[in-house]
Amino acid sequence: MLLRLFRIPIGVTILGIAGAAVVGGASVAGIVAILAILEISLSFDNAVVNATVLRRMDERWQRIFLTIGVLIAVFGMRLIFPLLVVTLSSHLNPVDVLNLAINHPTDYAKHLTDAHPAIAAFGGIFLMMIFLDFVFEEREITWLGPIERALAKVGKLDQVSVVVGLIVLIVTATTFGKDHAVQVLVSGAAGLAAYIAVSGLSALFEGEADDEQDADTASTAAAAETADSADDGANSADSADDASVRVPVSLARSGLFLFLYLEMLDASFSFDGVVGAFAITDKIFVIALGLGIGAFYIRSLTVFLVRKGTLSDYVHLEHGAHWAIGSLAVLLFVTIAHEVPELVTGLIGIGFIGAALVSSIVRNRRQAGAEGEESLAAPTPAGV
Repeated sequence: MLLRLFRIPIGVTILGIAGAAVVGGASVAGIVAILAILEISLSFDNAVVNATVLRRMDERWQRIFLTIGVLIAVFGMRLIFPLLVVTLSSHLNPVDVLNLAINHPTDYAKHLTDAHPAIAAFGGIFLMMIFLDFVFEEREITWLGPIERALAKVGKLDQVSVVVGLIVLIVTATTFGKDHAVQVLVSGAAGLAAYIAVSGLSALFEGEADDEQDADTASTAAAAETADSADDGANSADSADDASVRVPVSLARSGLFLFLYLEMLDASFSFDGVVGAFAITDKIFVIALGLGIGAFYIRSLTVFLVRKGTLSDYVHLEHGAHWAIGSLAVLLFVTIAHEVPELVTGLIGIGFIGAALVSSIVRNRRQAGAEGEESLAAPTPAGV
C-alpha cells in the first residue's frame, strides 16, 4: 500500500527535478529539491489534520482528493492564487501581473508581501476556528487533560467559538494589524464566513446522508424479510438489491463540501509558505514546482494515515495536530506586523505532533500492560 500511494509523488519528484536540471541547471534542480523538502517537513501537521477530515469521506472522494485536489493544490494554490491575490490587491490586470512575476520578480514579491496582512487574517481566522471548534468540544479521550476539560466546559456555551474568534480578530486588528486595521477586519470576517459556510454545509449534508443510510438499511432489511416470506421472492429480492446500491444524494454533497473544506485548509497552510519561498528564489515557476512536489507527498501521506488507521492507533495525534493549528493561527496573526521564520513555524508544529505521538505510544503501552495484568489475574477455569 505504501508504494502504491507514493508512486505518483516519487514519479513527479524524478520528473520535476530532472526537468529543472535540464532547463535551469543543477542549481535550479537543487532549489526545487530544497523547497520540496521544506514543504514536506513543515506541513506534516497539515497532513494529520487533513486525515481527520478525509476519513469522513468515502473512497471515491479520497481519490478525487488525490487527483483533482492535488492539481488544485499545485497549480491553484501555489501558482494561480498568488497571481490572483496580486491582481486584486494591486489593481493590475492579470497579464501585467504575470509579466511582473516573470520579468520583474522582485516587484512581484513586493506586491505579494503587501497583500500578506489580508491573507494572514483570512487564513489565520480559518485555522483558529478549526482549533476552537476542536478544543471546545467535549471528548472522551483528552491529551492535555485539565486544560481540554476546562475548555470543553466553556464550549457548552452556544456559539462560543465564533465569539472567541471575533474577539481574537478584533485584538489582532488593533495590535498587530493596526496599520492595516480595515484590511485585516474585512479579510478576517471573510475567512470566518467561509469557515462557517463550508463546515456548516458539510455537517448538514453529513447528517442528512446518515439519515438516508439508516433509512436505506431499514428498507433493505424489510425488503429482505418480505423476500423470505412472500411467494414472489425474486421481485422482492430485486427491490432489496436496488435499495442496497443506491447512493444517497446527501452523501455526495457532504463529500463535495468536505473537499472544499480541505482545499481551503490547504490554502490557509500553504500561502505563507509561498511568500516565505521568495527568500530562497524569486522565480515563481521554480517555487510552484518545488512546493508542488511537496504537496504531492503531503496528499499521499494524508491518505496513508487514513488507510493505515494511524489516528485510531495513536489517539493523541489528532489533539497535537489541532494544537499545532492553533499555534500556526497565532503565528499568522503575528506575521502581520513581525517576521516569523518558517523554521520556527515548522518546529512548533512538529513539536506538538511529536509530543502527541510520544503520549499516544505511552498510553498504548500502559493499556497493553494493564490488559496483560488482567489476563494473568483472571481465575483459571476448573478442569484446566
